[in-house]
Amino acid sequence: MSQARFDPATLRYDAQGLLPVIAQEAETGEVLMLAWMNADAVARTLETGRVTYWSRSRQAFWVKGERSGHVQELVELRIDCDRDCLLVLVRQTGPACHTNRRVCFYTAVRDGREVELMSPG
Repeated sequence: MSQARFDPATLRYDAQGLLPVIAQEAETGEVLMLAWMNADAVARTLETGRVTYWSRSRQAFWVKGERSGHVQELVELRIDCDRDCLLVLVRQTGPACHTNRRVCFYTAVRDGREVELMSPG
């Protein structure tokens, strides 16, 4: 296996300078959410160990759990084969979703109908 020094600038960002990031609970493998990072958010996440996203609506950095206390502690950052998507393995404290649910993927489509899989905590 090769080991090269990581540079966030080597990732493939979209026209807005962002790439999607999937957050997954490190211990259980549970997929928690999807959000966005720019190169600075990637660097901040690696420097601090606290997952930092880029809020497209606020046009500002968003440290997960900064306001809610529902922190994502970085365990490992992984890069996909095309270098245009990241997977962050995290230790999640509290709910990951802003709706106060454990995960953002709480709605399933079954037999053509939307089914809510979990209620807010």
